[in-house]
Amino acid sequence: MTQNTTIGVIGSGAMGAGIAQVAAMAGHKVILHDNNVHALDKARKNMLATLQKLQAKGKIASADEILDNIQFAEKQQIMCDCGLIIEAIVENLDVKKAVFARVENMVSDTCILATNTSSLSVTSIAAACRIPSRVMGLHFFNPAPLMALVEVVPAIQTKPELVPMAAELMKAWGKTPVVAKDTPGFIVNRVARPFYGEAIRIMEEGIADLATIDWAMTEIGGFRMGPFTLTDYIGHDVNYVVTETVFQSFFYDPRYRPSFSQKRLLEAGWLGRKAGRGFYDYAEGAESPTPDRDEEKGRKIAERIIVMLINEAVDALHLGVASAADLETAMTKGVNYPKGLLAWCDEWGSGKCLSLLDALYNEYHEDRYRASALLRKQAMGNKKFV
Repeated sequence: MTQNTTIGVIGSGAMGAGIAQVAAMAGHKVILHDNNVHALDKARKNMLATLQKLQAKGKIASADEILDNIQFAEKQQIMCDCGLIIEAIVENLDVKKAVFARVENMVSDTCILATNTSSLSVTSIAAACRIPSRVMGLHFFNPAPLMALVEVVPAIQTKPELVPMAAELMKAWGKTPVVAKDTPGFIVNRVARPFYGEAIRIMEEGIADLATIDWAMTEIGGFRMGPFTLTDYIGHDVNYVVTETVFQSFFYDPRYRPSFSQKRLLEAGWLGRKAGRGFYDYAEGAESPTPDRDEEKGRKIAERIIVMLINEAVDALHLGVASAADLETAMTKGVNYPKGLLAWCDEWGSGKCLSLLDALYNEYHEDRYRASALLRKQAMGNKKFV
């Protein structure tokens, strides 16, 4: 695949338009398709405004030149000569399968079909196709032009040679690719679940309020955003649905169980910043809650959440979801964690991490807190991961 390859993108929402912009800035001709002409017009206007800002800052030579690389198409048939098509539509498996089955009939047999799904089975999507071996996942993070990470996810049917080819293409687009096994949530959306779920659990138990937990994770943990601020920023219609999807896909493993607190926000339409209300109130004049800056309490909160994240990363390594290097890259580049979780485990010591988890398990007697077999093995041998 070369710079002369025409790239098709299905879906002109924020993610689809962002991917189209990335491909166009890398020099490709791009066809951005959406059957909603108003959505296409909105995508064009937003993209032009973004590119003009980049031009004003001297980061690109010409906004018009890049925009000229993109054809905004209401008719899907226009994509028939594309060499790669990336789908970025609603997270609904049946809808995606229908789209892939339809698109496959209008492109050449050598065209690669990729889904930007964040948590659905790439294998199931590939199974809807006549040639499943050309289907794979390319999971970009929002906003696609700014976020470096792309998870390259082969289905079990995907031709092996497509994986390194896709990784090289992502590098040519200025991205940082990691390879993930086709398991629920891939790397980031699997490993990151305790950042939200355990924080909500701590709040629900009355151990600390949301402002205090956010303070602990930023000031003591070193994260850029606290879990409640971040979920409000992402939107509960996105974050909760990913949690629910991962939970169901893992056969209802209690480690990924969603919370009623977040579900009620979703039901109320309190989706976060974009709705003016989420865990926090964003209305004009609303007062921000004041955290309890108790250092000892804050340290215990941060330790509890971080060790749960460490355990997820270790278990992902244990089950072959990704290599140690890709796990570290994914969590630092994809969600901007202050350090890789395996390195964090090495820093604390696997013995300390195991003791923290075992203490939680002994207190709650819930499988949610079971330590990974690999963490227990590492602790016994006092071994390091990286």
